[in-house]
Amino acid sequence: MRLNVQTDYALRVLMMLTLEPNRLVTIQEISERFKVSKNHLMKVAQALGHLGYIETVRGRAGGLRLAKQAADIRLGEVVWNMEGDFALVECFPPRRNACPISGACRLNGVLSKATTAFLDVLDQYTLEDLVANNADLRAILAPEAA
Repeated sequence: MRLNVQTDYALRVLMMLTLEPNRLVTIQEISERFKVSKNHLMKVAQALGHLGYIETVRGRAGGLRLAKQAADIRLGEVVWNMEGDFALVECFPPRRNACPISGACRLNGVLSKATTAFLDVLDQYTLEDLVANNADLRAILAPEAA
């Protein structure tokens, strides 16, 4: 299993915003810190805003900030919302299932349990857990705030 790039960037953006709770952070700053495309980050920010994780402020003095407390944002929820599809194999979504052995195969059940376990572990952690007492991360992502 591999998370898509959008989910990876979303988690990074959320971590940076968690470290900078008292100011608006620009897409430009995030792009420079992570060395990723501003265009990709704009799409991620739009999705995170639509999902209610961040607030976006337009204009010259605009930027991004968390819309919720970091302690209230569970990683599993973010991953689930950003991924949109955990169909690991063809038979997961019944409407697309053309597998000739799906009626007798037990792989679907095993993979479904594994996916649930993966998300359950992520849901044990919040954004706050990722950044609390993490001076190394703060030095990289928010050196001005350190």
